[in-house]
Amino acid sequence: MRQLPFAILSALLLLGAPGLRAQPKSMPEDAKVYILWPPDGAVIRGAFWVRMGLSGAGIAPAGVERAGTGHHHILVDTPLPKLDEPIPSDHNHLHFGLGQTEARLDLPAGKHTIQLLLGDENHTPHQPPLYSKPITVTVVR
Repeated sequence: MRQLPFAILSALLLLGAPGLRAQPKSMPEDAKVYILWPPDGAVIRGAFWVRMGLSGAGIAPAGVERAGTGHHHILVDTPLPKLDEPIPSDHNHLHFGLGQTEARLDLPAGKHTIQLLLGDENHTPHQPPLYSKPITVTVVR
């Protein structure tokens, strides 16, 4: 059998050729992700801590493949991204790939929505995806 040249094989892997793409990771049926603090509707002065909760599953840092685990992402003022692709990384999609379960946010004054989305070792949502109910906070200065 003839072997594919290394450059072609590398390109196929990078482009996610059908059949070579990682399969979505599953989670236990009872797994839930939720925001512990702040509560929905909170009025907060200045920067604040978001405390992230997970039950029925575990936390593992990005890059660590372990069944039944993932890591948190906070979505700020944005809807859920595509749930079959890696979660974007920008000022609306905050990654906590070291396995953090709390994070300090410093948002501008005004009303904001925040939501959690759990990602696997490659920052891709599980199937079915685990995300929290969005909450609204109002930041005052």
